[in-house]
Amino acid sequence: MQTTLPKPQSEGWIPAAKNRSIRRVAVLGSGIMGSRIAAHFANIGVEVLLMDMVPNALTPAEEAKGLTLEKPAVRNRIVNDAFQNLLKASPAALYSPKFAQRITLGNFDDNLKEIGKHDWVIEVVVERLDIKKSLYERVEQYRKPGTLITSNTSGIPMHLLTEGRSEDFRRNFCGTHFFNPPRYLRLLEIIPGPDTDPAIIDFLMKYGDLYLGKTTVLCKDTPAFIANRLGIYAMIQTIRVAEEMGLTVEEVDKLTGPVVGRPKSGTFRLSDVVGLDTTANVAGNLLNVLTNDESKDTFQLPPVMQKLMENRWLGDKTGQGFYKKIKDEKGQSVILALDPKTFEYKPSEKVKFATLESTKSINDLKKRFSVLLAGQDKAGEFYRKTFADLFRYASLRIPEISDELYRIDAAITAGFGWQLGLFETWDAIGVRKGIELIESQGPKPAQWVYDMLEAGFESFYKVEGGIRKYYDIPTKSYKAIPGTEQFILLESLSNNIVWKNAGSALYDLGDGILNLEFRSKMNTMGAEVIEGIQKAISLAEKDFRGLVIGNESSEAYTAGANLATLFMFAIEQEFDEINLMIAQFQQTMMRARYSSIPVVGAPHSLALGGGCELNLHVDRVVAHSELYMGLVEVGVGLIPAGGGTKEMAARASDLYQTGDPELNILQSIFMNIATAKVSTSAQEAREMNYLLPSAQVVLNRNRLIAEAKQVAIELAENGYTQPKPRNDIKVQGKTGIALFKAGITAMRMGRYISDHDQKIAEKLAYVICGGDLSTPQTVSEQYLIDLEREAFLSLTGEKKTLERLQGLLNGGKPPRN
Repeated sequence: MQTTLPKPQSEGWIPAAKNRSIRRVAVLGSGIMGSRIAAHFANIGVEVLLMDMVPNALTPAEEAKGLTLEKPAVRNRIVNDAFQNLLKASPAALYSPKFAQRITLGNFDDNLKEIGKHDWVIEVVVERLDIKKSLYERVEQYRKPGTLITSNTSGIPMHLLTEGRSEDFRRNFCGTHFFNPPRYLRLLEIIPGPDTDPAIIDFLMKYGDLYLGKTTVLCKDTPAFIANRLGIYAMIQTIRVAEEMGLTVEEVDKLTGPVVGRPKSGTFRLSDVVGLDTTANVAGNLLNVLTNDESKDTFQLPPVMQKLMENRWLGDKTGQGFYKKIKDEKGQSVILALDPKTFEYKPSEKVKFATLESTKSINDLKKRFSVLLAGQDKAGEFYRKTFADLFRYASLRIPEISDELYRIDAAITAGFGWQLGLFETWDAIGVRKGIELIESQGPKPAQWVYDMLEAGFESFYKVEGGIRKYYDIPTKSYKAIPGTEQFILLESLSNNIVWKNAGSALYDLGDGILNLEFRSKMNTMGAEVIEGIQKAISLAEKDFRGLVIGNESSEAYTAGANLATLFMFAIEQEFDEINLMIAQFQQTMMRARYSSIPVVGAPHSLALGGGCELNLHVDRVVAHSELYMGLVEVGVGLIPAGGGTKEMAARASDLYQTGDPELNILQSIFMNIATAKVSTSAQEAREMNYLLPSAQVVLNRNRLIAEAKQVAIELAENGYTQPKPRNDIKVQGKTGIALFKAGITAMRMGRYISDHDQKIAEKLAYVICGGDLSTPQTVSEQYLIDLEREAFLSLTGEKKTLERLQGLLNGGKPPRN
């Protein structure tokens, strides 16, 4: 597969780069970063040559086999071992295991000459200037003039890397800094060298966005670039404040996790995952090379980090760091947390602060910050100290590391998984209040912030005409963030809301397309969301020509149906109410299928249960590549009954060809539902038949709703015809039920499943096979939907199902009863 960069609609396109194609990529260095970068290029269909050094000594195992250093297996041992580790990586680096065949392995001595056939050479070897320069000298012997050559260095200056290289090498060279893991973290920093052709930078900025799915951030060639400069500063400064205040490891991770829109790993757990030595190396380099940074001493490791380094307690890679996992007397895993005062480990404890309790009902992250910073306990004090200093530091890095403030926010959010950047957070509490906060804690922020306010500008960002703009310091005006004109960001369309309730909102996207956004917690599908779907379709049929169902949630597209109401009815044995509720849910899903206008789903992240069922019924799906989709109802003692079981029976029927082993096809689909299997990517969702071949996969999440809108327009303009209900679904009847029952019984006898698991699986088999039919035959959708609802209803009367529902609703895992 070839990836050719199309001409974008935005200004700034440089013709010299428009015909550049990326068919083959050579990755030099097969360590964790190199192999994972190779995997991500394989994910998008590019052929990859992954290479590493030739070993200079045999291993004991190789000696025992009588091998020599000249044997191919030995010469490729380093890259082969790295590749095997890649295949076993968790989370997976590849969208599908079969994509591994797109990667060819080799070594620098035997295969470097092959880079002449490749369009892009990416160097990902150890962070040593001498080693990189030595490799470049060899690369220049074989590289075809005009091809891209880039480095994944995390901090070595570009001008040092290209010393002694040819003019063509220098013009086509720059930094392309991926963040680990490359598949999942969205940041790609692009760092020009002093001689880099501007057309190369333009090409890479757009290629990273369109094809690699990255937030591409143009960086200056400054120490640690943007993300690591701010991110490492934030980590070390947080640990220093925690030491000063006597906060525990668990307390700090709670305070710096999801409550402030950051990953649940918080600060100390993140350090363990990244590796303390990695953080220490970056900090040490910054401490040595920074000259004009007024806060460079912050990069000196706090005492607790120094002690851990001395002990070689580096985190996950050494089995202990700020946390340590052990087995208790019962063989259960127990997480221990480090006591920074005694350097002994103790059982991890629950954390509770009054300030955090006061924000539990505030779902809007931006509104939460004012409450957090006003807290009168240790949590509030911690937030005031850390945020004041981070705001100040970020303001003073302009124009040193970036001329534009939006690049700093883009880098920190995409590179470290924060929901809001530092200037976005500052905006959330108000720029003036932010200055007051900073001044109350110590040194002032940069003068340009005061100048901005004096000029009458009260925020770093604003929305005008649906376009998000940033404050441009040199011109003292607001400018559109480059590239975002091609995105549809619902947050910027608050003036386009045409209807809303407590759990959903409808936006006019323009061009006759309506968008439905879920707004409930985890976007679960309760009564308000069902009402929203019905309202959206009714309004679209009346006044629009198409509907997109999409949102910008960082947590989930939807975690499925809201089970609280179901549980309440089940406890009270209100089976008529349950029957009515499920019937309404089914009717809503069917309406998404049989409306008079095209309905396009735009799922991303979690699309579970009812969320999966909704996207089984829409006319077309435009999915983000990171899609974790599945029918998971069996896990809580139920079966899919929003048309999910019916639809998968229909999809199995559509797969049948003359001579096909039909029961084998159906069994694969049955097992996915019976084991509550969730896809690990959009590609796997396609392989599991949750996505049809017509589904479109988008790598850049920011482009998802815009792409879905375009598909809705195309469907509307190409003569969309309202579908008719099906009556041609082939089911297997008693033959299929007997096969499944035999397998289920064997699983029960082997004690792989419980009695209740067996009961649920047999009901699922009954429905997906079309019930008690004497022979395979065709049935209607309505027939299967009625079977679904009947089976679902019967399971809600089971005590063990109620126990599973209660376990989930209480915040834990459903018991395997």
